[in-house]
Amino acid sequence: MNTPTTVPSSALKRFLASETAGGVLLMIAAALALVVANSPLADGYQHLMHASTGVTLSDTIGEMTVHLWINDGLMAIFFLLVGLEIRRELVDGHLATWQQRRLPAIPALMGMAAPALIYLCLAGGDAELANGWAIPAATDIAFALGALALMGRHAPLSLKLMLVAVAILDDMGAVVIIAIFYTASLNLLALVAAAAVIAVLLLLRRARVITLWPYLLGLALLWYFTLLSGVHATVAGVVGAFLIPYWAEEEGRETSPLHRLEHAISPWVGFLIVPVFGFANAGVSFSGLTLQHVLAPLPIGIAVGLFLGKQLGVFCGVLLAVKSGLATKPQGATWLQIYAVAILCGIGFTMSLFISGLAFPAHPQLIDEAKIGILLGSVVSAIVGCLVLRIAPKAREVDATPVAAGDSPRA
Repeated sequence: MNTPTTVPSSALKRFLASETAGGVLLMIAAALALVVANSPLADGYQHLMHASTGVTLSDTIGEMTVHLWINDGLMAIFFLLVGLEIRRELVDGHLATWQQRRLPAIPALMGMAAPALIYLCLAGGDAELANGWAIPAATDIAFALGALALMGRHAPLSLKLMLVAVAILDDMGAVVIIAIFYTASLNLLALVAAAAVIAVLLLLRRARVITLWPYLLGLALLWYFTLLSGVHATVAGVVGAFLIPYWAEEEGRETSPLHRLEHAISPWVGFLIVPVFGFANAGVSFSGLTLQHVLAPLPIGIAVGLFLGKQLGVFCGVLLAVKSGLATKPQGATWLQIYAVAILCGIGFTMSLFISGLAFPAHPQLIDEAKIGILLGSVVSAIVGCLVLRIAPKAREVDATPVAAGDSPRA
């Protein structure tokens, strides 16, 4: 059996628990934002989000508003945590070997391509809307795990691990998309400064410096120069995460800077940053909303992409990986349970909201339409996924040993 033994099971349990709790809190924050945006407090909500803080960090984006600080500042910390989790999983976690990566990699790729293609078929005919093709391509790991948590023991651990692995690789793809496709212009001098910071952080890592403050200072400078460069500042979070030292050896893992930094920021991200982002971005007014608005190309393209595209891409990806012999089926899971989790991958809330702001930066009306599609697709995916998982028969024999997605079952 190829289950990695280097990662303590308690670390995995802490990760699943924090993501699940954060997902539930995110649901509450999003619901609260919808209530506030459709109440007498709506004007105050909009005024707060667009209130200027009197700080200008970049002439390109102008004065920093509360909303910009949340999306460009706090979300950089969210992406930092995503990067730390990705790097740890790639080094000695559940994506440490190519055998373990094959199962989540294929459905992750297909799960990003299928929603984008469906969106372009439904909304891509309008050149103004075509830039939103990446909005339905992302999976919200916290929201999806929160939905899984509501189902209790209806999903075996192997499926939760598969969902985590697919979502992590999905996040990697989203970061690449943001860096390549949503960067309008570049400030070469700022890019050179960012590259210099990266070089210094690499030297610190090579020297095995374990003190955190030099890395934190470097991450702050990297964020600032990336913001000035024209590349979205949140990309600095993921890039910076891969520059933080992590030692896979049993005696060094707990003291490595990556482990300590991840442990320090994880509660803040899950219980503060992500809910604040959800509250700041989910508030859309339904005043004057008609069926014609809901069925417009932009919201329907996003909703169908999330609900139909994600489930088709992820499930067919798993099917292809297993039937081709590239990977093994998640242990203790039936095909209907796998299909239910594929549907849950259509919950694209956090990353989809984030990309919608990048896709239509000068069109608030289009952003509001995108939010309607994101909410519709995510809610339908959550409800249908949970219902299918609820009625799905369990495997007759479930191995009690936790098995990572892509691991070979015991003989």
